[in-house]
Amino acid sequence: MSPDLPRTVRAVGTAQLLSLAQEAAAHGFSQRLPADWLREHLAPEATHYLIPTLVQRLTHRVEMPVQWRCRQLLTVSAGEQIWGLLDILPATFDTIPETLDAASKKDIISRLGFAVTVHAWSERNGKGPGAG
Repeated sequence: MSPDLPRTVRAVGTAQLLSLAQEAAAHGFSQRLPADWLREHLAPEATHYLIPTLVQRLTHRVEMPVQWRCRQLLTVSAGEQIWGLLDILPATFDTIPETLDAASKKDIISRLGFAVTVHAWSERNGKGPGAG
C-alpha cells in the first residue's frame, strides 16, 4: 500500500530541484524536465514549489515504484513563474522539510493558477527542453 497523498506545498531551492529531476530521470519517471534544461533556465537562487497532485501507479510496469505526481511552480532566470510536472518518490518528498505557513501555501496555489506552462513559456521564448 502506498502512502496517502499529502495536501501540502513544499519549497525547494534550485540545487535541490535539480537533484529531484536527476532522481526522476534515474528511475525513468515520465513527468520530469531534463536537469540540463532546468540548470540553464531556472534562476539559480530561486525557491520553487512542489504540490502533490496524484498518486501514479504504473500497473502495466510493475517494476516501477509508486510515484507522486507533483505540480511544480518554477522561477526562471528572468523572474517569471511557470509550471510543470515532476514525478517523485513518496519517501523522497517526505524528506523535504515543511517550511511554509498556510497563507504562503494558499498564495503559491493561487500563483500556480496564473502561471503559464513550461511548454507555453518554452515555445514563446524558443527555449524548449531539447531545443538548442
